[in-house]
Amino acid sequence: MIDPILPAATTFATAAVRMASPLALAGLGEAYSERSGLLNIGLEAIMLSGAFCGFIVANLTQSINLGILAAIMGGLVISLIHAYLSVTCRADQTIAGLALNFFASGVTSYAFLMRFGKTTNLAKCPVTPILPIPFLSDIPFLGPVLFRQNAFVYAIFIAVAVSILIFSRTEWGTSLVAVGENPRAADSAGLDVGKVRYTAAAINGGLGGLAGAALTLGSLGFFMENVTSGRGYIALVVVILGRRAPIGVFLAALLLGAADALQFRVQTLGINIPSQVFIMFPYVATVAVLLFSFGKSLDPGALGQPFERGRR
Repeated sequence: MIDPILPAATTFATAAVRMASPLALAGLGEAYSERSGLLNIGLEAIMLSGAFCGFIVANLTQSINLGILAAIMGGLVISLIHAYLSVTCRADQTIAGLALNFFASGVTSYAFLMRFGKTTNLAKCPVTPILPIPFLSDIPFLGPVLFRQNAFVYAIFIAVAVSILIFSRTEWGTSLVAVGENPRAADSAGLDVGKVRYTAAAINGGLGGLAGAALTLGSLGFFMENVTSGRGYIALVVVILGRRAPIGVFLAALLLGAADALQFRVQTLGINIPSQVFIMFPYVATVAVLLFSFGKSLDPGALGQPFERGRR
């Protein structure tokens, strides 16, 4: 009885980790931003821009590396626009994020239509190959799940480890928290609040763009209108559930990634239920996570609040 179960469980867990990688990358980037006090709900725009830029460059050059670089730059531009509106112009951070979501959706759809026109044949781009790690990938169950994945899955492992070190062991990590909790006190202590927030926004944009590339270059191999399908908003839930901690964000992403993998698994069983019911799984799981996320809020004290030096 065990033999048929183990391969099925391994396949499901492997898919869950792969599905979780875009959410984890985007959520980790947002954790940097929110720790600095900068609330960016424009993750959908960042991921969509990264997905489109990565696809278009990879399609034109047939180079995955150039595509990934373009995706990072695409996410970076959107995030820095949000930072400029929120930090320099002191605009409402929520409104700025929503506006960028609509902007990116319209621009990417229009640019794709102008480049490829209306066609039923989707343009393709190269997809990152599976890169098994010698010896480790041969470990039963854990090997295929963790060590027989694509580069984007390994990227989140590295990003989580580096983020733990930054948040707990570096002076900049301490400055990030200080700016997010009390920017006026941080400014009085000599910290450049604007610089810290712009840096956090840049990290958010780079990781969010990489998350978009994980969709087009990591699994799909093509781009279509609104390819992110609300994953940017789901990544915001990942940040809330993970309490802006690297390990917490990854585990939260894994939970919602498992819900996403489950809908594909159930559809293959041939159950006589409309496919739209299964497609709802990750979104229902997201709502359930929000409903049952009990506990005291750990939001930074100045989250979402603009800072103007010299003003009381």
